[in-house]
Parts: sequence; structure tokens; C-alpha cells
Amino acid sequence: MIGNSIIKLNNVDIFQQKHLVLSNVNLHIDKGDFVWLIGQTGSGKSSLLKVIYGDLSIASGTGHACGYELSKLATKDVPYLRRKLGIVFQDFQLLTDRSVEQNLQFVMRATGWDDKKQIADRILDVLEKVGLRSKLKKMPHELSGGEQQRVVIARALLNNPEIILADEPTGNLDPDTSEEIVLLLKQISQGGTAVVVATHDYHIIRTFPSRIIKCETGKVLEDVKMA
Repeated sequence: MIGNSIIKLNNVDIFQQKHLVLSNVNLHIDKGDFVWLIGQTGSGKSSLLKVIYGDLSIASGTGHACGYELSKLATKDVPYLRRKLGIVFQDFQLLTDRSVEQNLQFVMRATGWDDKKQIADRILDVLEKVGLRSKLKKMPHELSGGEQQRVVIARALLNNPEIILADEPTGNLDPDTSEEIVLLLKQISQGGTAVVVATHDYHIIRTFPSRIIKCETGKVLEDVKMA
């Protein structure tokens, strides 16, 4: 890893099947950065995130994410890379038949935790961080959309990730709740975890100005200014 860089891509080409989505991508994200990722639907935002979390391979160029060299990433290493990443999706993807606690336990066991006390302590710790400690035993359907998204962020924090990748995390939320979620993600970045938020919501970008990366016409533009 170079300096504080958690993500570093140099001259990377990104394909979906045989279609070149993004070419000659150069990108760096450092410890504690908060970054907006913008661009029209189909511009390559999700493909860029998939490269970072090991779901798409690099066709050419070099890339590093959380200490892993993406161009040489073996399938067996992907789970280890993902332990260093927190991923937050728009549609929550919580297990609907399990409580908040059981949802978090499931992820922890899947990523190698086995000590019951450590699991219980960590779950309370991340729920405290997102303001949901009192919802430990609730089922997802008993929570509001904003609370469900907070659980998802808590889930993303379980393994002390170096970076959180959030793909349209406010897409299903009302404006006030969206602002609460972004404030929470901002606080997380101030604690040293880098956060990348892909969004279409220009109002929220103006409300919380920060560094902007834009996918446009097959390119990734770093440090764009809002009009």
C-alpha cells in the first residue's frame, strides 16, 4: 500500500462481458476520505465499485484495494478482500426472517468469527455507532426504511473495514432520512474509514459538499466541481 491510499487504480480498463465500460481509469482514495460518485445510469458507477470489491476483474492497468493487488486477485482471496470492505446497497438485503441481531450474527459467522462473547460485544458496538442498540431483537419489518439502512451500515462496519462502498444508499429513503444516513456515513469517515457514496441525488451532494468523482462517457473524472 502506498502511503494512506486505500484504493489506487492506474490506467485501468473495465469491461462488462466484452463491453468496455470505463477506460484508462486513474483513481485514488485515501484513509478517511468521503467521496461522492456520480454519473448517469449506465455510466459505469456500479462497475467501478465492483472492481474495487473484486466482483469484476481488471482487463489492463494496475489496481490496489485494501492491500490487495486487483489485477492478480485470486478467487480464494476475494472473501478476505471483502472483509476489509463494507458494502451498503439501496435495497437493504436484510434477511427478513431473522432479527437485527441474527442478521449481524449471520454475517460475522460467515466471515470467520466464532467466539460468542466477541460476536455479542461487536454487535452491540456497531449498533451503538448507528444509534440502534435498542433495536437488537426487532425484525426488519418492524423497522422504518431509515432504521433498516442503519442496520445495513452497522453490518458493513462489523469487520472494521478500511472503506465503505455505498451504492445509492438513500435511493429508497425520504429526504430527511437521507440526510441522517449521509451524516452517519460522514461521521464514519471522520473516524478514519473511507466512504464512497454512489448517488443520483444532487440535492444531498449540495447539502454535504465533499470530493466528487464522476463517471462520464467511458471515463472517470476525479475531483469534479458541482455546477
